[in-house]
Amino acid sequence: MNNSPPLAVAASAVDIGIGGMTCASCVNRVERALKKVPGVQDATVNLATESARIAFNGDGQMEARLRRAVRDAGYEPRTPAQMDAADTPSPWAGFGPVAWGALLSAPLALPMLGDMFGQHWMLPAWLQFVLATPVQFVLGARFYKAGWHALKALTGNMDLLVSIGTTAGWALSVWLWLTAPDGAMVHLYFEGSAIVITLVLLGKWLEARAKRQTTAAIRALHALRPDVAHLLGRDGEVDVPVAEVLATDRLVVRPGERFPVDGTLLEGQTQVDESMLTGEPLPVHKAVGDKLTGGSINGDGRVVLQVTAVGVDTVLSHIIQLVEDAQAAKAPIQRLVDQVSAVFVPVVLVLALATLLAWWLTGHPFETAVIHAVAVLVIACPCALGLATPAAIMAGTGVAAQHGILIKDAQALEQAHKVDVVAFDKTGTLTMGRPRLTGLLVADSTASKPGATISADDILRVAASLQSGSEHPLARAVVAAAQEKGITVEAPTDVQAVPGKGSTGALGFQRYSIGSLRWMNELGVDLGALAVQTTDLQAQGATLSAIAQRTDSDAGAEAAGSPSHYTLLAVLAFGDEPKPGAKEALAALRARGIRTVMVSGDNRGAAEAMARRLGLRPEEGEVMAEVLPGDKAALVAALRADQVDERRRAPRTKENSAADFPQASRSTHAAEKNHSLHVVAMVGDGVNDAPALAAADVGMAMGTGTDAAMHAAGITLMRGDVSLVAAALDISDRTVAKIRQNLFWAFAYNVAGIPLAALGYLNPVVAGAAMALSSVSVMMNALLLKRWQPKK
Repeated sequence: MNNSPPLAVAASAVDIGIGGMTCASCVNRVERALKKVPGVQDATVNLATESARIAFNGDGQMEARLRRAVRDAGYEPRTPAQMDAADTPSPWAGFGPVAWGALLSAPLALPMLGDMFGQHWMLPAWLQFVLATPVQFVLGARFYKAGWHALKALTGNMDLLVSIGTTAGWALSVWLWLTAPDGAMVHLYFEGSAIVITLVLLGKWLEARAKRQTTAAIRALHALRPDVAHLLGRDGEVDVPVAEVLATDRLVVRPGERFPVDGTLLEGQTQVDESMLTGEPLPVHKAVGDKLTGGSINGDGRVVLQVTAVGVDTVLSHIIQLVEDAQAAKAPIQRLVDQVSAVFVPVVLVLALATLLAWWLTGHPFETAVIHAVAVLVIACPCALGLATPAAIMAGTGVAAQHGILIKDAQALEQAHKVDVVAFDKTGTLTMGRPRLTGLLVADSTASKPGATISADDILRVAASLQSGSEHPLARAVVAAAQEKGITVEAPTDVQAVPGKGSTGALGFQRYSIGSLRWMNELGVDLGALAVQTTDLQAQGATLSAIAQRTDSDAGAEAAGSPSHYTLLAVLAFGDEPKPGAKEALAALRARGIRTVMVSGDNRGAAEAMARRLGLRPEEGEVMAEVLPGDKAALVAALRADQVDERRRAPRTKENSAADFPQASRSTHAAEKNHSLHVVAMVGDGVNDAPALAAADVGMAMGTGTDAAMHAAGITLMRGDVSLVAAALDISDRTVAKIRQNLFWAFAYNVAGIPLAALGYLNPVVAGAAMALSSVSVMMNALLLKRWQPKK
């Protein structure tokens, strides 16, 4: 017998479609049912998408258990095929019950219309019964079914309120009809119950139609995937399903077709429309070697690409996943709604009973008391409460995605509107990120030593060889400069990277170090006669590095940094350019009352020179220079607590380099909890920005940057355009405003409507119309976000 412990199962997540939910109370009930399943870590139910996202630890049968839990709670778990089929129905799908309800209820409503013109029409009681009963028990069967499941679970929902209220009106009418004296004209209330059910069905149909509009962004992204690809094989072009395409395959894409998967251009050149992915309206020129993104549209050239990613690994799949994650997530503001809806229905039932007893015990006819109680039950349905937040989030994240702003989670969306400080990484975010080697100053010591023969080209060869394996922008600039001069780059040995400082390595029997002037100072390298020139270059905005040769053979002692072991070979000067539109984007943020800060690892002179070109004001603390990569997360905490050390505004010295940030030893959470004065957004694009992006209240990653940065950030800007930062804050502000408006109206309908119904100022028909209108108005208000456009 095998007594070994079972293997641990990694945490997984699954999305399950759920049919039959009608209000916020249903959401709470399904969440409670799912969370009771052993192994479930978290469950989030979204009324607008009618789905649940569940994180769990479990075996292969876990999804079946989750579906069973949904069914036991009284709702219908949907398969992926059912969810896909429900995504693209016709505009009139589901209207049948509404049409039948209107057809049967119209004759019952005619006497009400006649009263307005002084005509007293009255259908026979038996005919009213015949018309109202199918509406009550056939078209209204869905309310009874869902209400019964709620009762069994000892909870309440919208269906329970509707079924109790309309049944009371129907039963009262039947009782009055059967107990009335022969020939007596008795006022019945069949029309109230029938019209209420019809109005609720109409409201739910309009609501469902609006929901389909909020998910239009997701459907549009799915539609970008072609079904067929032209595979280039030994026998020429062969059409194959995209699902069968493999990495490294070669595909042909004809003019006007969409690229089926991600790849690299092998043959031809073209203009590519990437607007659906990045929001950039202008076509992008593509030549051999350029990356191509699945879903974008080929221009007028026939091209051949080599596949680099398929299936879930493509950029389009990642975008779809990010948008779906954001729409499935629950915003923090939704917690208030959950708390209210958990007790809402029981409170309404008590209020309805109190209304019934109050009217009856004060001497009014029993039927009058019942009608007022029915009005309370009908108008109090919490449909709008459950839709207020998710409808706005879905519309906001969807329209943002269409303009190149991918919002990963609802918390980032809600938090972004509070941002009052935005910190920008410099290289690649505010600047082009493609620095060029603009100067190489050879040290006098290389020519003063007997037998010294190191020329500028030799130094460039050494520098490019040491940097040949690095992805740092300055390293790429050195290698590019060597290639332009036709200098052969050698393979170094024993290369060691020093994070935030530089690298060391050996060529032949000589060992070299290349890195920042700050690091050279730590190693004791003397700039000698180049000190004055380096100061001038820094004042002009140049970024400087230096290369030094080790003058002894004890490579293991390098960490000691003894001054006698290094000889300066040269100082390298680099220049970068601001991104187009970056200056205007920073001005737009300042106009919103937001403080902007540039964070750079450069020396202060270079950082301030670039900052002034971008319109920043170093004298007001808008430049943080000489920041090591490991210090960026601490800088975010310091900005949040408004405790940035003033020494950061002075040239760095050995005395003030150890601990520039008071928060460096504190966690971000602790700083936020105890010292938070500001809400900080961090914008970056590199691997070294990832900790700061994660530590910020809102992290924004440039889509042109590294995967690590995009994973750490809550928002990804697909175009790498700085102006999208202000746009992201704007759509957050507008989405949160819509959430608040929706919650206000949802609560206002109930707060105003319940007392009016209890006091007899609303009959059930008006109450039903108001209840249906509340849900529809919330959805339509959220859909107004689809008209949003980033400000230019």
